[in-house]
Amino acid sequence: QVQLVESGGGSVQPGGSLRLSCSLSGYSINEYCMGWFRQGSIGGRDGLATIGTDGNADYADLVKGRFTVSRDNARNILYLQMNNLQPEDTRLYYCGARKMTSGGRPCLIRYGMHFWGEGTQVTISS
Repeated sequence: QVQLVESGGGSVQPGGSLRLSCSLSGYSINEYCMGWFRQGSIGGRDGLATIGTDGNADYADLVKGRFTVSRDNARNILYLQMNNLQPEDTRLYYCGARKMTSGGRPCLIRYGMHFWGEGTQVTISS
């Protein structure tokens, strides 16, 4: 059973930065497409960034230039560095994982995730 645990959320002022972490347990992260999503304004989850086993990343337009996704395969951890945070970034942020298979879908936001963490709250306010 894949288990994902997010951490690093908190409260910062506009323009500030946070780094989220997601620890995967139960399996090796080397086999998984990993990604960050956040609670949507009208429900569901909005995709922010994914990163494949080859290190290639896919970003949503709304976070390009501000957020950077990375992974530490040796430690089984996924990161999201978030800079220049704004009040509209206040949401619950989720880590997701999807096992990569030969001939399967590439690691892109639009293909979603199969496993989810419980989320970590990010609040931006002055």
